[in-house]
Formats: sequence, structure tokens, C-alpha cells
Amino acid sequence: MIRVLIADDHPLARRGLRDIFEDEADITIGAEAENGQEVLKAVREGRWDVLVLDLSMPGLSGLDLLKQLKSEKPGLPVLVVTMHPEKRYAVRALRAGASGYLTKGSPPEELIAAVRKLAAGGKYASSTLTETLVRRIDEPEDKMPHETLSDREFQVLCMVASGMTVSEIAHKLSLSVNTISTYRSRILDKMSMQNNAQLTRYAVDNQLAE
Repeated sequence: MIRVLIADDHPLARRGLRDIFEDEADITIGAEAENGQEVLKAVREGRWDVLVLDLSMPGLSGLDLLKQLKSEKPGLPVLVVTMHPEKRYAVRALRAGASGYLTKGSPPEELIAAVRKLAAGGKYASSTLTETLVRRIDEPEDKMPHETLSDREFQVLCMVASGMTVSEIAHKLSLSVNTISTYRSRILDKMSMQNNAQLTRYAVDNQLAE
């Protein structure tokens, strides 16, 4: 039996995932978590074959959580299932320790197949993600400006580009307004830009904005 831990801050999303797996005789949902701290507690106290993880949860970011899990539980396969397009976060998630990446628009049967593959010790990437990874190998070594950002800075960049204010981002990430303002300043400095309009235009041109 494949024991799955679901981590998503939206109750409806967790219910939807449960519904997808309920008819699968070899998969059982053992527990749910709605934030990073609950995930860490569940992982430390239980035995899991696969963690299905959303990247957008309050507090500890999904990417930071992946790095901590990789350090504490390197043998735990993590399947990221998120609303964020592959182009935005997939490569970062895989580098941080994820074993697979799917968007929430993926067919249920693909999600089930991914969980089974991870539980068997494999990794999972959609056909489009595989193409992205191959292209990354062929790209010049010089990094794009957004690739110089830390994971948290990149997250803030995407949120700024989506039209969120500093206060809204702070609330979403459970951080202070001053902290988000500091991240924004670092982003502007690293990317040699002056304002949110330039950041947004860059994000749109590089398909980083929703």
C-alpha cells in the first residue's frame, strides 16, 4: 500500500486530491497538512511513501520546505502539484529536491501514475517539462537575470508581476512588510531595474507572470 501525505493550504484542493485517489486500491491518503510546519511534523512522526506538495502555502515556502525535507528526509519522494506553470517553478523545485512536478490542471490519471512511479523509486516529469529540461541543457551558460535570484526572491518577483502589493505579498507569505520590501529592493538591484513596471514587463516577456 502506498501511503500518501497531502500538503495544500486549500481544503477544497485537499478534498479533490482525496477524491482522485479514493478508488485506487494500492494508494491511501494517510494524513493532510495545510502549512509547512504541519508537513514537517507529519514527516518526522510518520512513515510516508510519497508527499504530494503544493508550493504556495503560508509561512515556510514550498521551495524552502523542499530543501529542508531533502536535508532531513532525503529518501522521501516529493511530488509537487501546484497551480504554477512548469516554466515558473519546475526546474527550481527539482533542484530543491522534488522527484516530480505536475500542475493542478493535469489529468487525474497522470497524477496517479506519478505517485506510483515515485513510490517505486522513480522520478516523474511531463512531456513538456522534459522538453524544458532538455532545452536548459542546450542553453548558454550565462544566466538570465531572474535566474540569479534566490528562491524566495523569485517567488516575490512572480507575485509582484501578478499585480500583488507589498502588503498582500507579506500577508500571503506570513512575513513582515519590511521583509518583503527588502526582497523587492534586492530583486531590483540584482536585475538592474528601477520599478515594478519593469519587473512586470520582464516577467511577462519571459512567461513568468500568470
